[in-house]
Amino acid sequence: MIEIVSAESCDAAKISTVLEGLRKVGKRRKPGDATFAQTHYIAHPDRLSCLIAMDVRGDVLGFQSLKIAVDGNAYGTPVGWGIIGTHVLPQASGRGIGRALFVETKKAALKMCLPAIEALIGADNAQGLGYYSAMGFVDYRETPTAVGKKLVLTT
Repeated sequence: MIEIVSAESCDAAKISTVLEGLRKVGKRRKPGDATFAQTHYIAHPDRLSCLIAMDVRGDVLGFQSLKIAVDGNAYGTPVGWGIIGTHVLPQASGRGIGRALFVETKKAALKMCLPAIEALIGADNAQGLGYYSAMGFVDYRETPTAVGKKLVLTT
């Protein structure tokens, strides 16, 4: 059983466990400490949603962040779109955690009337590219190191 809840400040250390788990297996290069989790995901000023997936023991198996793209954002995402990031513990991969998180994130994005959501995924991250394709995202741009996938929510 997986429970999806909104992340709070007290969850920073648990989110850090996910990020550090990804770093240990070479799937993440950015910081993964609790301070980074707090400032970049939980309390980020552009945050729209930050959801965590917990098991019955309360362990965080993954999380998903949705931010609003502002002018000059680090990803080059069009202003007003959502910027999504999904992170799942390597040992919890393939259990439907990302899908369960996205069901709730998409509801939030629709409620906020976002026109689209973008995921900018490392070009060498086959698992991430496959995940976003499975969620309905399509390729629409490339950088030297990443693929931008979008999901249009409104016409």
